[in-house]
Amino acid sequence: MALILSLETSSTVCSVALAQSGRLIGTSELRLEKSHSSHITVLIQQLLENTGFTEKDLSAIAVSGGPGSYTGLRIGTSTAKGLCFALDIPFIAVSTLHALALQVIGFTPNPSEYLFCPMIDARRMEVYTALLNADLQELLTDEAKILDENSFQEAISQQKVIFFGSGAAKFETIIGANANALFLKNVIPTAEAVSQLAWHKYQAAQFENVAYYEPFYVKEVHITAAKPKN
Repeated sequence: MALILSLETSSTVCSVALAQSGRLIGTSELRLEKSHSSHITVLIQQLLENTGFTEKDLSAIAVSGGPGSYTGLRIGTSTAKGLCFALDIPFIAVSTLHALALQVIGFTPNPSEYLFCPMIDARRMEVYTALLNADLQELLTDEAKILDENSFQEAISQQKVIFFGSGAAKFETIIGANANALFLKNVIPTAEAVSQLAWHKYQAAQFENVAYYEPFYVKEVHITAAKPKN
């Protein structure tokens, strides 16, 4: 029985989930900004203790691999890598956007009637986004997109599209009322959704190289040096 620990740190919410052969056993989350580095190991240990398992029982570690917060993704990745190295178990990474879409697909009646467009805020009028059907097949692959009034018009003209995630609100202000554009609020990434995708990858042995894996930032990360103090 495969026991997979999943980590979600791509947003302001830090969450962990434990699933056995695809069945969720437990989950825990903390909704505090800039708390991931100091709390993720505590959440992991508490979840394992509360469910009666130890780290040695784990079969694999899964992580939300991006896009999302640079700092958050680094924390989740480094935590997962450390556990995988120490326990000598596989490392799994899943798309944050796909995990977001899976959450919405799960509670949407007749999901085959819609397309699903997760959006993660990338500041100003830019978002990280993708366009998927109810089977998580990509019509638009993960990308950084600057939104304007013409964005997704072809898809909206042909089918109802559900927009959600931290970047969806600003797109709603751009296009206004449209019968084929539906907007959901308060949809945030969760480790539970990560665990569902991770189980499929585990069964297919789709593992990452622990030593060389890097999160999927979509855009090149620019780090500026701190200004010298006077």
